[in-house]
Amino acid sequence: MSIIRQPYGVAYKEESRFKDVYGGAGGIVFVECMRIAPSETPAKRAIVFTHPIGGGSFLPLVTALARAGHDVLYVNPRYRGNDSALVMEKCIADLGHALKDAKARFGYEQFVLGGWSGGGSMSLFYQDQAENPTITHTPAGDGYDLTAMDLPPVDGIMLLAAHISRAHTLTEWIDPSILDESKPFERDPALNIYDPANPNQPPYSDEYVAKFREAQIARNRRITEWVKGQLEELRASGEPNAERGFVVHGTMADVRWTDPAQDPSDRRPHECYLGDPKVANDGPVGLARFCTLRSWLSQWGYDTTNADGLGNASRISCPVLVINNTADLACTPSHAQRLFDAVGHDDKEYHDVVGADHYYIERPDLLPQAVELCSDWLKRTFE
Repeated sequence: MSIIRQPYGVAYKEESRFKDVYGGAGGIVFVECMRIAPSETPAKRAIVFTHPIGGGSFLPLVTALARAGHDVLYVNPRYRGNDSALVMEKCIADLGHALKDAKARFGYEQFVLGGWSGGGSMSLFYQDQAENPTITHTPAGDGYDLTAMDLPPVDGIMLLAAHISRAHTLTEWIDPSILDESKPFERDPALNIYDPANPNQPPYSDEYVAKFREAQIARNRRITEWVKGQLEELRASGEPNAERGFVVHGTMADVRWTDPAQDPSDRRPHECYLGDPKVANDGPVGLARFCTLRSWLSQWGYDTTNADGLGNASRISCPVLVINNTADLACTPSHAQRLFDAVGHDDKEYHDVVGADHYYIERPDLLPQAVELCSDWLKRTFE
């Protein structure tokens, strides 16, 4: 089936004390969107994909769903392609404005969020605040009132190769062998899974994994405390809107990459979605590599983020579909199962696509199976 791709933009005014995205006029937010659909004439329902940093309008699953007869929208929040200053609460506002615009522009009557990868927990965060608005400030303490934005709730959520949250995923990947952020390459060999001198080698003992996980959480919390201290100093100096950028080294050290017995699946051992995890651990494209104080607290802080997929999932009422790709090199099976278990009602389904990778690029033959699972669920749930 042939499809059309219709790019469009959503612009809206927002009061802000400082800019956190490059370019554009102050006080104006621009949200880049694309409609991917089988017809010029809009249907009544749209699947809406989004992601904190966007960029997924050409993903195989997005295109395949449109070719299967579904209207699909892709919403790129204001931070498209650069999450160094990203604030999750502002991503939620961007999605809300895009949904209102799509209803007025195209006449859609029903929306289902397509929560792929990092868009999964963002979708849950959005729906939680749309159904139960509570947030009036960001985790940094800056006023940002989601309760006053009248966010329209969606009718359903599909969690597709999704993880539980950016903050918790980073924490499960962060290198606990870094004990001093000012000396990131002086690492504790007993916690460095890439150091041959580490006496703890796979298969890891339960005791070692527990120690490793505790050290990961502790490192995240140390960074959080430093961030809070920096913000306090800036505000005490009379510069309440000032920001600071910083680098977080070592963000791809998960025992799952080096020990296939951890969170077992069909994925290849000693590999992650960015390639060799040892290289990605300090490479330029790792999670949270370049960050700002406010962004850390909003999207990466283990204890501070509001975008906690499990907590958000427990408070929503709409139907939920969870699809796990069993050879995924990014979002491992426990994430899909934890998301499913966290949904606090019974109108939910879970399915595995056996052998599928994160993007359906290595196994395009399995893409029709994922599309069929989505299409069948949509038909049974909403028609």
